[in-house]
Amino acid sequence: MDIFNLLKLFGGLAMFLYGMRLMGDSLKESSSGALKVAMEHVTNNPVKAFLLGLLITAVIQSSTATIVITSGLVGAGILTLHQSLGIIIGANVGTTVTGQIIRLLDLDNGGGGPFILRLMQPSSLAPIALIAGIILIMGANFKSAKSIGSILMGFGILFSGLLNMTGAVDTLAESGLIENLFAGLGANPLIGYLTGAGVAFVLQSSSATIGILQAFSASGLLTFKAIYAVIVGIYLGDCVTTFIVCSIGAEPEAKRVGIVNILFNLSETVLVLGVVTIVHRLGLLDGLWNVTVNSGIIANTNTIFNLSCAICLFPMLNLYEKASRLIVKDAPVSEDPFRDKIEALNPVFFNTPALALRSCYDMLLAIYGTARENIERALPLLRNFDEKVFTQVKATEQDINRLTDHLSQYMVQLLPHLRDPYHVSILDQYYKVIGEFEHLGDHAENIADNARTLMQNETSYSDTAWEEIGVLKEVLDTAMDKAEAAFRKRDIEAASEIEPLYQVSKDMVTQMKGTHLKRMGNGICNIYADASFTNLLMEMKGIASVCSNVGIATLVRIHPELANQEHFYFSDLHSGKDDDYNAEYQRAKTEYLGRISEIEAREDGEGEAQ
Repeated sequence: MDIFNLLKLFGGLAMFLYGMRLMGDSLKESSSGALKVAMEHVTNNPVKAFLLGLLITAVIQSSTATIVITSGLVGAGILTLHQSLGIIIGANVGTTVTGQIIRLLDLDNGGGGPFILRLMQPSSLAPIALIAGIILIMGANFKSAKSIGSILMGFGILFSGLLNMTGAVDTLAESGLIENLFAGLGANPLIGYLTGAGVAFVLQSSSATIGILQAFSASGLLTFKAIYAVIVGIYLGDCVTTFIVCSIGAEPEAKRVGIVNILFNLSETVLVLGVVTIVHRLGLLDGLWNVTVNSGIIANTNTIFNLSCAICLFPMLNLYEKASRLIVKDAPVSEDPFRDKIEALNPVFFNTPALALRSCYDMLLAIYGTARENIERALPLLRNFDEKVFTQVKATEQDINRLTDHLSQYMVQLLPHLRDPYHVSILDQYYKVIGEFEHLGDHAENIADNARTLMQNETSYSDTAWEEIGVLKEVLDTAMDKAEAAFRKRDIEAASEIEPLYQVSKDMVTQMKGTHLKRMGNGICNIYADASFTNLLMEMKGIASVCSNVGIATLVRIHPELANQEHFYFSDLHSGKDDDYNAEYQRAKTEYLGRISEIEAREDGEGEAQ
């Protein structure tokens, strides 16, 4: 046995595995948006779910990835366990597509032939894919160039590795090693079954294991009786890996997805081995039993086993669901209202960025909504202090901080997995707004603290001050509405309308400070409430500032050329160079500052009358 042939064999194996990983990861990256949409629109129709699982796995080249993503969606509450059942079965069938692609190796056997046929041979496809891939990666500048180039590079490396493996196998076959190895497997199906399970478990890929088996078939020494049990064993090894990944830190419902996958594959094992044994003893497999198999026969056998079992076992879906619930018990019910959002920040989505970013988006909206509700809860405390409401404001602020920490850590972990500039731009916007949303919660807490100080000092604001605060609150409500619309819908019009409101709120705060000082001089406002009133105005201006920053983050997302140019953008706005801004600013100034002036004029008139 030549050590150099072994090196060639394992070198080819390394190229094959890397090519499969590169192609699969690139396919997942480029198709993650469509994957997200498809997963979220699964209905309770198990046939549609089956077809979806088959299609997704055929595209991303990994049943493990499909099932792990499904587990994450179930854990996040986007899918139910019942909806996931068809996807699981479909994923097991979809994984056979890779073997059908690899069977193109058989085209190399004839050599020569028509030009088109020679072009389809792996020895031709591999360099063509590699050349096209590197051209796209290094020379093209359209949006998906690098993703498509990586897919082609993975395809080329995969087939180059297979060609190296088959070349080494041809040489090793002469030594008798392969013949002895597979003769032993043919004599003992149990050993073959355990071998397939063990290799698939180590490689964490049934497709890769089938591909290796197809490469070994080039030796011309593999028979059907030697490989059928190996193929069935591969199913178990792959699903054990999937179950382990699904179970790490997962909730019971997510773990059940892995359990259903194992139950299906165990059923598939019993069904295939039982039927093959019976049919063989009846003499119906005599024409195939000792036949030498090639790559195509292995691919077809794998497809027939999976598809037949899916059809036969499909009626048992509800039994699998019930069994999984018996095996994995429900966890104690959590009272955390944000549990689903936190669970949706699942690392299993890192290889499908659209799903990971959707979880971030949902969490950001939850943080924003919670912070805004806390502001609405805190402001009334200034007039009617309630210790229970104050405690609730404090507790909610702790929740906001906790959610922010979870999301920040998740986004940091997600960043290295993003290769598409579009996904990076989304995450960049999320980085900018997460701090703003958290600051919104801080303002609510500070307002509540201010209210407690007022209560402890037994002071309050005048009715006129409350009127002014009410007008400023209307400005803030409008700004917060537009900030939410800007972020939620990437609404450029709403984003553009925030800055004029922010500037008007600043003008209002300046004028309200002046009128407050006048009231204190006239004895209308309690001098001891001065610091509290000033602090409140600063907090309210801070809320408007948060909205302004959310608006500019949205504009940068829509217009990347504004990145790191925000100062110049604001400078142009405030210098009167933007007609739309000027018109909106004047409208808001007339409406809101005009009302403040009316309140002040009425107060002056009442003072003169007295």
